[in-house]
Amino acid sequence: MAMALCLADILAAARRIAGVADGTPLVPSPFLSELAGAEMLLKLEIAQPIGAFKLRGALNAVAGLGDVAGVTCCSTGNHGRGVAFAARARGLRAVICMSELVPRAKVDGIRGLGAEVRIVGRSQDAAQAEAARLAAAEGLAELSPFDDPLVIAGQGTIGLEMLAVRPDIETLLVPLSGGGLAGGVALAAKAINPDIRVIGISMDRGAAMHASLAAGRPVEVEEVESLADSLGGGIGLENRLSFALCRDLLDEVVLVSEEEIYRALQTLYYEDRLIAEGACVVGIAALQAGKVRVGPGPVATILTGRNLDMALFTRMVTGQDVALGDYTVKGRPYGA
Repeated sequence: MAMALCLADILAAARRIAGVADGTPLVPSPFLSELAGAEMLLKLEIAQPIGAFKLRGALNAVAGLGDVAGVTCCSTGNHGRGVAFAARARGLRAVICMSELVPRAKVDGIRGLGAEVRIVGRSQDAAQAEAARLAAAEGLAELSPFDDPLVIAGQGTIGLEMLAVRPDIETLLVPLSGGGLAGGVALAAKAINPDIRVIGISMDRGAAMHASLAAGRPVEVEEVESLADSLGGGIGLENRLSFALCRDLLDEVVLVSEEEIYRALQTLYYEDRLIAEGACVVGIAALQAGKVRVGPGPVATILTGRNLDMALFTRMVTGQDVALGDYTVKGRPYGA
């Protein structure tokens, strides 16, 4: 198993981000616990200062930079927000590159932190190309949202915190996109408890890491609109770290439909009184749909962010249809 990261890197990240991006609550969900037949725990990364877990990796990565003119990255929203926050704290220029598929609420949130925003094309790959161009042309430090060792180590601190509070967790359901979160959390969790099961979960439309793992190498996928928009985008054909981490450490990868994500958002809202992005609830969606097998021991998932379009969220919790490009998710009132 070839990888360039270890538990020591995650422990170092925990020291760097201490007091700013750590210590989010881990709380039980009585309703989901009854559904699962085992205690179900929710890690509330929605409580981060930027409303998303991405602050951890961004803070760690920016802290590791030397003297630079500024930073740039591509993002589906939350990584850009984290980089903007961390750059502002250091007085650095930040240029965030995003595709036209990124929801307006996330674009506005990044601009609100003082960063410049470049909207390029209709895919994460197009945004990535622009970030690489800026890095070469303007001397900015480019921070990958998932394939940077300091970013991955920062995200891995979530696993440290969860097992420090509840070392008896048997199964982790982790949202899966580029693999920075899933790879980092799995690395931390399995270093502490090699027997823990870590399941990566993504949407069934445009899941790049799932397709890459199936192919045995990084591959491109068509990026489409999804309720789990934060999980969109490719993993990079020259992926250095996150693909190998996910290949070697994830016990399983599960895909959920847009309809299942829709129902999970409703469940979280009505049963736990929590608001979260579609990407956050894929673990809940997989559990509700019977797509994951859990034992009698505690199960945990990560609510990764809350930076969503509230008008869209209102449509879902009130049971209305939602259009995703040429695809329509048929709504229904919760409990109907």
